[in-house]
Amino acid sequence: MIRNLLVLAVLLILSLSGKAQDMYRVKADKLNVRASNDPKGKVIGFIPQNENVLVLDSSDAKYFKVKVKNAEGWVSSSFLEKIAAAPSKPVQAQPAIAAEKPGKDYSSIIFFSIVAIASLSILFFTFKYAFGNKVLVAITTIIVIAVGYFCYTTFIKEKTLSGVFNSDSDTQYQSFDFKGKNLVEVKDNYADSTFTANYVIEGDIIKLQQQQNTILLMIRDEHTLIGEGFTKGVYTKK
Repeated sequence: MIRNLLVLAVLLILSLSGKAQDMYRVKADKLNVRASNDPKGKVIGFIPQNENVLVLDSSDAKYFKVKVKNAEGWVSSSFLEKIAAAPSKPVQAQPAIAAEKPGKDYSSIIFFSIVAIASLSILFFTFKYAFGNKVLVAITTIIVIAVGYFCYTTFIKEKTLSGVFNSDSDTQYQSFDFKGKNLVEVKDNYADSTFTANYVIEGDIIKLQQQQNTILLMIRDEHTLIGEGFTKGVYTKK
């Protein structure tokens, strides 16, 4: 049900944008995605059976360029079946508009400031009107400190990762070895090699770039990462 709704949403967006793109479903058990339309091209990932993909370029009858969650690549057309056609009515192309660079998100700082002001106000009035009640003052102080520390670590403190996280499934990127604040070493099973890349953490999402692939991981906790697309699976810290 949810997948069908997502497919319809994608088709609606495509019809508005005027791009001739078709939706296909994968028939093979595991369809390799290559960097070029060459049967000997480098394998950069795979798409599981029954997964829906967008075909961006079908000019080559044997290999189609497709869009998957984290990248673009080429797959054999013989393992695809069309499930939705591109809109037949042409739409006048709109001039490209440069994407506006998003501003820095200050919502966490604002929230932390509000909590800090409220906590300090409670502490002030407790000392002012209940100074003689040492038990109440002590409990209030402990609660305020605990709330402040929780808010700081959750909303303000920059998240960092260290150590090796291994996947529990057959995926392209088998492990991530976080060696510093923004440096990670990745083991690529398909290329039988490792590479080092810079990464950034935005909220609970880790982003790093490998050629044309954007690798995304979600931080569940300090010992567990969740991957999607080419990194689909659960990564557990050793």
